Amino acid sequence: MYAQALDQKDRSPVTAEDPVRLERFEARCAVEDKIEPKDWMPEAYRRTLIRQISQHAHSEIIGMQPEGNWVTRAPSLRRKAILLSKIQDEAGHGLYLYSAAETLGVSREELSEQLLSGKAKYSSIFNYPTLTWADMGAVGWLVDGAAIMNQIPLCRCSYGPYARAMIRICKEESFHQRQGFEIMHTLAKGTAAQKAMAQDALNRWWWPCLMMFGPPDQASQHSDTSMRWKIKRFSNDELRQKFIDAMVPQAQFLGLDIPDPELRFNEESGHWQTGAIDWSEFRRVLAGDGPCNRQRMRVRRQAEDEGVWVRDAARAFAAKRAARLQAAAIAAE
Repeated sequence: MYAQALDQKDRSPVTAEDPVRLERFEARCAVEDKIEPKDWMPEAYRRTLIRQISQHAHSEIIGMQPEGNWVTRAPSLRRKAILLSKIQDEAGHGLYLYSAAETLGVSREELSEQLLSGKAKYSSIFNYPTLTWADMGAVGWLVDGAAIMNQIPLCRCSYGPYARAMIRICKEESFHQRQGFEIMHTLAKGTAAQKAMAQDALNRWWWPCLMMFGPPDQASQHSDTSMRWKIKRFSNDELRQKFIDAMVPQAQFLGLDIPDPELRFNEESGHWQTGAIDWSEFRRVLAGDGPCNRQRMRVRRQAEDEGVWVRDAARAFAAKRAARLQAAAIAAE
């Protein structure tokens, strides 16, 4: 999901690394030694992590929008409370991840500016609309299910701050996925209209979720290096196949149909095989021409503008507090 950032071209100038230090670094990665912020690391490793972690953080923040669309329209107080809790979790995930990125020498302000200017990306999945309450189920079940599939290996990422942040995030994402599955289960076992709503949501979200893992391996840039450095543990296609194999039996349990007439179980490989993914749609949405790209960024920029006074007040309070502490320290001398 967040490995989409790894497939973007890095236009930064190539830095010649000390071959001895690089060899030692790769040896540490090979034996699963964690790389910490003050350790030496190749510039390409640092830039790759900044791209991936920042896209992950941006995705958590932008991902609050499609769910926030249903807070006031949740069908019960219980559903509203659960959805609010989930959105709050995602804000926290963004905070953890921006903090992890800052350990690599980039400021949160820089990262936010890159997103607002369009230089940085977020996951393409959040550029699709949530049209019905069933979409809250599909987002939790499928989107968060795909996120978990991608994020659990990140708990073993070679970069320590990122790996540690992912442990808590994965625990909370598992709650999000169960919440989504419960919504889909309730609708699928409800009235004919409710089941049709669940099926419609599955029809609209299935293919975009398969695209979440990034382009096929033969078209994926930097993947080999990222796997050698233990930033990634599995290729895009491997993760996508794991997701498909997990989701198809769950859809069958729900009594819903995967919207793929070519879906077949391969007895020899033991895997479910799907039809061809429309990668032209993926490229179009990633380039900014999805159903909700402009809306998502307009709302994010509006939130940035409307939050100026809050940030100014926080800075003023911090400055006054620091001045009081400094005055008290001088008086005590």
